[in-house]
Amino acid sequence: MSKRNSQQNKQAARERLRAERERQAKKDRTRRQLVVGGGVVAVLAIAAGVVVAATQLGGKGKDAAWEAASKKELVKPANTAGDKGTEIVIGDKKATHTLDLFQDMRCPICSVFEQNVGDTLDKDVKDGKYKVSYHVATFLDRNFGGVGSKNALSALGAALNVSPEAFSAYNKALYAKDNHPQETKDDYAKDDVLLKIANSVPALKDNAEFRKNVEDGTFDKWALEVSDAFDANKDVTGTPTVKLDGKKLTSDGKNVPITPDQFTKAVTEGLKS
Repeated sequence: MSKRNSQQNKQAARERLRAERERQAKKDRTRRQLVVGGGVVAVLAIAAGVVVAATQLGGKGKDAAWEAASKKELVKPANTAGDKGTEIVIGDKKATHTLDLFQDMRCPICSVFEQNVGDTLDKDVKDGKYKVSYHVATFLDRNFGGVGSKNALSALGAALNVSPEAFSAYNKALYAKDNHPQETKDDYAKDDVLLKIANSVPALKDNAEFRKNVEDGTFDKWALEVSDAFDANKDVTGTPTVKLDGKKLTSDGKNVPITPDQFTKAVTEGLKS
């Protein structure tokens, strides 16, 4: 689980960053030798062992751009609810039960959860067993530096603006094993990475409006509002966290159910309580 308020997590993060810094330094030494040997001069910008790319149009991806986004007028995606559009509900709105899913787009365990449990969850929603309320965080941007969590969340908003189905499919694609980066890597800060992954979703491929909204950061302000709404859940200390009708689901009284069998068992027991 990726934790947002834990000294142990901070120490672990420092250790991961230290190891990543050492690996990157070794790669850089080798690359410099090869580049200089070829008569080419390359400048590599390294910050805390994490390569943060700022290749987007207009410098989008930098902290300053997100500070500016926080002051812009709020644009809410279609298919949202609430005053600020922070309520993201997928499934039959009249479903008796609600499953709350708390995630961060850079979270590695969230990726594993989606890969293992996503299809089961989708079937439950289709069958009307419950509706899913998504709560999306960006605390891993704070923990590791970068803006990938925020940028991916903004892109999810662009997908939700297309349809709830596009949102679900894009969420699945972003967490896919072949797409999801290590939590220390800020790959999702790059619009071209997000758009490439979106090409695997039929509703988003060659969708000019979706592309424009991603590149223009149309829903950047909204992403910040969604992140703030997540932070208001003080009892949620990490991701992924799953609740059914307000009660946390676990496989052993502590950890999130991470396999289809664990998840189905936890849901079945939760619906009985």
